[in-house]
Amino acid sequence: MVEGSMTQGAGQGPVVRTATLRDFRVPPYAQVPVEGHSEHPQPRPAPHHPAPRQAAREALQHAPEQPPRPRTAPPPHPGNALPDDGYPDGYTPTERDLPVINRGDTLQVSVAAPPDPAAAATPLVGQGPGPGPLYVVGDVHGYFDELLVALREQGLVDGDGHWTAGNARLWFLGDFTDRGPDGIGVIDLVMRLSAEAAAAGGYCKALMGNHELLLLGAKRFGDTPVNSGAGTATFQAAWLLNGGQKSDMDRLQDVHVQWMSRLDAIVEQDGHLLLHSDTTAYLEYGDTVEDVNDTVHEILTRNDADECWDLFRKFTKRFAFRDEGGANAVRELLDTYGGQRVVHGHSPIPYLLGEVGTEDAEGEGTGPVVEGPHVYADGLAVAMDGGVTMAGKLLVQQLPLPH
Repeated sequence: MVEGSMTQGAGQGPVVRTATLRDFRVPPYAQVPVEGHSEHPQPRPAPHHPAPRQAAREALQHAPEQPPRPRTAPPPHPGNALPDDGYPDGYTPTERDLPVINRGDTLQVSVAAPPDPAAAATPLVGQGPGPGPLYVVGDVHGYFDELLVALREQGLVDGDGHWTAGNARLWFLGDFTDRGPDGIGVIDLVMRLSAEAAAAGGYCKALMGNHELLLLGAKRFGDTPVNSGAGTATFQAAWLLNGGQKSDMDRLQDVHVQWMSRLDAIVEQDGHLLLHSDTTAYLEYGDTVEDVNDTVHEILTRNDADECWDLFRKFTKRFAFRDEGGANAVRELLDTYGGQRVVHGHSPIPYLLGEVGTEDAEGEGTGPVVEGPHVYADGLAVAMDGGVTMAGKLLVQQLPLPH
């Protein structure tokens, strides 16, 4: 069993956040064409509905059993698909090219409803001797309020977002920012929970996602041209095109950059191989968990724009575990790094199932239906990105799941 070696968030000061929007569309400034590519259509603007943080906290305290209010589904997810057999001519991870995958061999795991408020008052999570229960969180993408609700439903935090789970263990699978309204607020929360969980005998840790690499690149290199493999690109343009929020960049501090830079890329925990992207590209960076994490950290430390771009674009690869041969791809990772199951984020479950909302959908209940994680690839892979950016569900799940 290998645990992450980084220290995440200890000793941080109080979290300071601004009011955010509950309804989100990619803003006009995110629609920046990349050199050599056509401009994409503008999505419809979202109405401005401020949601003060105090109101969100009171809602959590008085109605913890209620999920976030439904949102109208936004435009298709601007992802970065890439086949494992190489980079096709004209490809760049700045393109919005995530296809819809219609599949019928994916199992959706039903997650039990949260306990009633009276039962929640009894401390149940992380109170026994030895290591506490293990939880994972899928892609958050700046949806701070939805994250608080999901963590509260699992008994991991209280109504004010403070750790209440004792010695429980919590892993975030990456992608904290971009597309949603409060990515820096999410990072601040995870950093604070790291310190609070450690003080209670548990832990809260996080993995490196491709959007962490993208935000780091935009901060460090800006408009510096990089060799994209298909012409000239920049981190700044790619970040904006993939949902980068100006408010996040304005609030990004050195402590956030340092925290993201030392995140591990992969970890094995209780027989689960945790990673962000559903790709075998991790195999290119080492033969052990420690080697992969050391290599990623060394690349970020060298601070070479082209080298960081290559790392980012390989971490955008996806769908390696689906279709014929998908189970073998999972087995290759498990044989190399250990564990009996891969647990990942990155590729939204609604795309894996073909249940994707449209820009024209109106009214409540029009988003994709996501009840819980999806198990596939002969039961060897668990997908945790519930598609919160497309009005799906932000998933927080205790492991193990039933086979």
